[in-house]
Amino acid sequence: MPAELIDKLNAFDPTLPLEKAHTIPNAWYFDPEIYALESRRVFGASWVVAGRADQVAEPGSFLTAEIAGEPVLVVRDGQGVLRAFYNVCRHRAAQVINEPQGKLTKLRCRYHGWTYDLTGRLRGTPEFDGVADFCKEQQGLPPLAVEVWGPLVFVHNPPVEQAPPLADFLAPLPARTAGLDLETLRFVARREYEMPCNWKVFIDNYQDGGYHVNTVHPGLAGALDYAKYRTEISGHTTVQISPLKAANDPTVARVRTGESAWYWWIFPNLMINLYRGVMDTNLVLPLGPDRCKVIFDFYFAQTEGPDAQHFIEQSLAVAHQVQLEDMEVCEEVQRGLKSRSFATGRFSVKREAGGYHFHRLLAQYLLH
Repeated sequence: MPAELIDKLNAFDPTLPLEKAHTIPNAWYFDPEIYALESRRVFGASWVVAGRADQVAEPGSFLTAEIAGEPVLVVRDGQGVLRAFYNVCRHRAAQVINEPQGKLTKLRCRYHGWTYDLTGRLRGTPEFDGVADFCKEQQGLPPLAVEVWGPLVFVHNPPVEQAPPLADFLAPLPARTAGLDLETLRFVARREYEMPCNWKVFIDNYQDGGYHVNTVHPGLAGALDYAKYRTEISGHTTVQISPLKAANDPTVARVRTGESAWYWWIFPNLMINLYRGVMDTNLVLPLGPDRCKVIFDFYFAQTEGPDAQHFIEQSLAVAHQVQLEDMEVCEEVQRGLKSRSFATGRFSVKREAGGYHFHRLLAQYLLH
């Protein structure tokens, strides 16, 4: 690793207690070297979400994704086994499958027609006779580890046998949500937002322990009992828990119900918001040092009938308003991070322990 990059990494001290800690340096939010290192050591060494389980429920079904620049293909083979591969043809590196999801019986690259079966084995190489020292059996699609938790499909880069069990990586999320009837929720809608900020700005905003809710989200703030808002930290996760109360905004009150709101974050880029009968997942995908995409998938317990549809429409509208408010402030932060006046910030001891946990995990992966 170049000495200059090592200096950039060492500018953050993850050993300090929260009351003495500083945030990661501003350069980490726009430096191309840091971004490239994150792609390899953070997204390349973690369990990350590729898509939804319902997209690959049947034999022959598939989904594709791009994770920090890496094209990924997940497919359910003819025997019902879930598999994941790099979505890159072994001939000239074109994507083998270009559609976001669907069903198929074979994997055929549209560039030169190389064909793979659903287990990733190379089957067809048109007009390739006479090529010396070419072993078709060694040219299958390289696999990734793949597992499912709840409604989500996770993948992990090779070597596959070294990937930790997904349940261990997610702990304590599976155990803590076991009694919340997540299996009764049904996927209803997806919304995508491109944002002119580094992916970590969005995570920081999510991880501030509700610190920004009163000032940025007035509608949501009326539904949360901010005085009792707390953050719990464990492993690769944090969960922010807030009791709910009757909201001043009647629209918010109708669609954010139950005793508590649960806001889970799973390193590096997944967030899960849970209310009674409602769940949305927020997946933030890096698109470059200062751009990202956030994918929201919405799930509901009740989906049939006009009352359920009205509830869903109102809930999506509330979520959209919250996201617009977050987008505006995240864009402002990205601009400010490039100012010569700013290098690092400090953490609220009362509110921002989750943000410091994120920064420490990030440093751990980048420096390992």
